Amino acid sequence: MNKKLNLSLILLVIFSMILAACAPAVTPTEEVVVVPTAVPATEVPPTEVPAPDFAVLYAQMIGSLPQGYAGMKPADMNTALAEATPPFLLDVRDAAELEKDGYIKGAVNIPVREALKNLDKLPAPTEKIFIYCGSGQRGGMLTGVLRILGYTEVYNMYGGLTAWKKAGLAVETGSMPAAAAAISTPIIADEALFKALDESMSALPDGFLGTKADKVKEALASATPPTVIDLRTAAERESGGYIAGSVNIPVEELFTSLDKLPAKDAAIVLYCGSGQRGSLAIEGLRLQGYTNVLNMSGGFGAWKAAGFAYEGKINWTNVWTDFLTNLPADYYTVKADVLKAQIDTGAAPFLLDVREPAELESAGYIKGAVNISVRNVLKNLDKLPAQNQPIVIYCGSGHRGAMVMASMRMLGYTDVRNLGGGLGAWLKAEFPVEKGTAPAEPVAGTAPAVDFLRFNDLDAFLSTLPDGFYSMKAADVQTAVTSATPPVVFDVRTADEFATGYIKGSVNLPINEFMKDLTKLPADKAAAVITVCQSGHRGALAMMAMRMMGYTNVTSLSKGMNGWLAENLPVEK
Repeated sequence: MNKKLNLSLILLVIFSMILAACAPAVTPTEEVVVVPTAVPATEVPPTEVPAPDFAVLYAQMIGSLPQGYAGMKPADMNTALAEATPPFLLDVRDAAELEKDGYIKGAVNIPVREALKNLDKLPAPTEKIFIYCGSGQRGGMLTGVLRILGYTEVYNMYGGLTAWKKAGLAVETGSMPAAAAAISTPIIADEALFKALDESMSALPDGFLGTKADKVKEALASATPPTVIDLRTAAERESGGYIAGSVNIPVEELFTSLDKLPAKDAAIVLYCGSGQRGSLAIEGLRLQGYTNVLNMSGGFGAWKAAGFAYEGKINWTNVWTDFLTNLPADYYTVKADVLKAQIDTGAAPFLLDVREPAELESAGYIKGAVNISVRNVLKNLDKLPAQNQPIVIYCGSGHRGAMVMASMRMLGYTDVRNLGGGLGAWLKAEFPVEKGTAPAEPVAGTAPAVDFLRFNDLDAFLSTLPDGFYSMKAADVQTAVTSATPPVVFDVRTADEFATGYIKGSVNLPINEFMKDLTKLPADKAAAVITVCQSGHRGALAMMAMRMMGYTNVTSLSKGMNGWLAENLPVEK
């Protein structure tokens, strides 16, 4: 082999060895573990619990209330407490009030601000709980709150312990009720709701968001009067009147009509009939941020009882229908001999002579009588005795006395009667009268609180009576009924009395049935109508009823059929 080939081979070997030394080492196959790139953890925010929707909650609660808005009269509560298994009775006044005013036997005392902190001391949510406070305000607020928390049988006593005492019901004094004990395990389904309600009730201010009628009246007369919200129904306002300027939002619609309220810091006063609806609603408004809202204690009833003015109108058709339909057998009259016996035995009632002064001078008067003429009687209620005291009214024939008697009874006088036949019947019985002197002047006292709207309408009727007082003499009635256009004659005596003789053409509508079917009265309220009875008493009542219902041409036969027969005028049988 030549030297050149050997050299080439040697160089090739050396080159191969160099390449081998530079190549990577080959190792056995290994498992490869992939480690993921670490991602920073994302912070998850806590779930936000929505705040309670108190507008919805209160609307639902009020809409589910039983008749009476979960309120109870003291008499009904007293009856329930006497049952074999009485309801749980909760007094929510402060301890000092119990010491001062007493408490109802069997009551458990938990002040209203502490009530929700002591749910374990209340029975199960489905058991009956009766609440009372001083006036009904605190009880109403707590009734609503507990019902929102699921207590389905909670009731509040109208008027609180004040009404209980006024009803003559017993209270415990000189001791305190036993300390409240834990009797249940309350379940709080909604902690946020419970907390909001507890915080609000715990922070109730002095006065507990209640105000009295006189304070409301003062506020309304100020330079910056509050907005007054009437929580009653439209029908209640129409039938019973309302505070002038008040806005009507029935309590059932209040929490869906918040746009009708002023700003949340504006002065607002709520009122209803007795205070119950207002006390239920006021806490709901407060929970929604209304900071200057009050409820009038006693409601519209307290306003009227205070004698404060109000607006509205009376449905006299309903009032007179009720009054005439329920007249007793004596029609609220007293006979002359019965009155004479009462006077002789020293049991004389208050005697009210409603004739004109000139009549007393000419015909005399019954000894002891006070004279206030018919047109002025209602303006002088302060000169009459209390509304439950016996009063006998008389005039000349019984016509005016009947109108005054009805007016006073409609205003709350419970023992008022009219002398049948008036002074004429007294004289016919040859009973004595005083002559030559005037009766003693009536003594002024305190006028009773009466229904303002009724008073206004009744006083307007009596004070504007014309001469003749809407009565017609027998001879004039005879002329009218025999004319070419005779009036409608309603004989309001009983069927038996009617059968003894009646004026030709008369329609017999006994006084107790007179208003039962109004289709029997003329459709034309300007139609001429004459009412007839036996002595003039019932006829005057029917005449007054029709005129107050809007009939403009109604008169009554003076002295009734007695006067007709005394004139020897014809009768039908």
